[in-house]
Amino acid sequence: MDTVVSGIRSTGNLHLGNYYGAIKNFLRMQEENNCYFFVADWHSLTTHPTPEQLYVNSRTILAEYLACGLDPEKSVIYTQSDVPEIAELYLLMNMNAYIGELERTTSFKDKVRKNPENVNAGLLTYPVLMAVDIIIHKAKYVPVGKDQEQNLEMARKFAKRFNTLYKEDLFPIPQPYSFSGEMIKVPGLDGSGKMGKSEGNCIYLIDDPKVIRKKVMKAVSDSGPTEPNQPMAEPIQNLFTLMSIVSEKDTLDFFTEKYNNCEIRYGDMKKQLAEDIIEATAPMRERIEAITADEEYLVKVMKQGAEKARESAHKTLQEARRLIGFKTH
Repeated sequence: MDTVVSGIRSTGNLHLGNYYGAIKNFLRMQEENNCYFFVADWHSLTTHPTPEQLYVNSRTILAEYLACGLDPEKSVIYTQSDVPEIAELYLLMNMNAYIGELERTTSFKDKVRKNPENVNAGLLTYPVLMAVDIIIHKAKYVPVGKDQEQNLEMARKFAKRFNTLYKEDLFPIPQPYSFSGEMIKVPGLDGSGKMGKSEGNCIYLIDDPKVIRKKVMKAVSDSGPTEPNQPMAEPIQNLFTLMSIVSEKDTLDFFTEKYNNCEIRYGDMKKQLAEDIIEATAPMRERIEAITADEEYLVKVMKQGAEKARESAHKTLQEARRLIGFKTH
C-alpha cells in the first residue's frame, strides 16, 4: 500500500470547502492507502493562539475529522505535537534549508504582505516543517490544492537534497495525489475566490440552520441577466457552483434555465441553496456534537494515533540520525 499524508491547521472549524475539497477524497483514500491524517497544531502557532485556543482548536478539528468519517481503525489520525520526532527532524532539515529559497516562497511573501507586524521564523520555515510532516512517514503521495503546490515542491527539493548530501535514498520523493477528475474548488460567499477561514466567507459544518440561512441570503449576487444565456459574473457562477455541489441535478437545472431565460430570482435560489446545504450538513453536525461531548473517545483516539505515528516517525528519525552521524538508540 502507498503511504499518503495530509494535515489541516487547527485554526477553527472545518467548512464546506474542507469537506468537499479534501475530506471526501480522504475517505476514499483511507480505503486504498496507508494514510496519516494529522491536526497541524504546531503550524497554527505562527498566529499565536492562546493556550485555551490551541487546545480547543486541536480537539475541534479532531472531532470534526471523525464526524466526517475518518476512521482511526483504517487511518492513523493524530495531533502533530504528540509526535516530538517531527520537531527533531525539522531541526535537522532546517540546517540544509536556505534563507533565500524560503523567502521566495509565495506563501511566505503573502503572509508578510498581509501581516507585516508578524513576520516570525515559523512563517519563514513553514515549508520545512511541512516537508518533515510528509517525509517522516516516507509518504509517496500528498493531496494538495493549488495554494500548496509550491510547498510540496519545496518538500520534494528538501528530500532530494538530504538523499544527495548523505548518499542514500532515505526519503521517497513525494508526489501530488492524483484524483480521478478535477479536485473540487468550493467558492466562498463573498463573490470571489475559494472558501477559506481567513477570508471569512465560510459555511462551517457545525453551523446551525439559522446561521446557514442568514449567511447564504447575504451571499453576493447582482441585479440579474439582461439577455438570454448571458455569461455569469463570478459571484453568480459561485452560487451555481455551490448548488452543483450540494443540490440535486434537477434543482440546478431548474435555476440554470431560469437564469438563461432572464427569469431568475436570486432570493428563491438562495433559499433553496440554504435548505440543500442544511440537509447535506445536518448528519455531520449531529455527529460533531456527539463526538465533541465524548471526551473519553477523543482521548482514546488521540493516544492510539500518537502511538502509531510515533512508531513510524521514530524509525525514520533514527535512520536520518545514523546517516548524519549521530549515535542512534
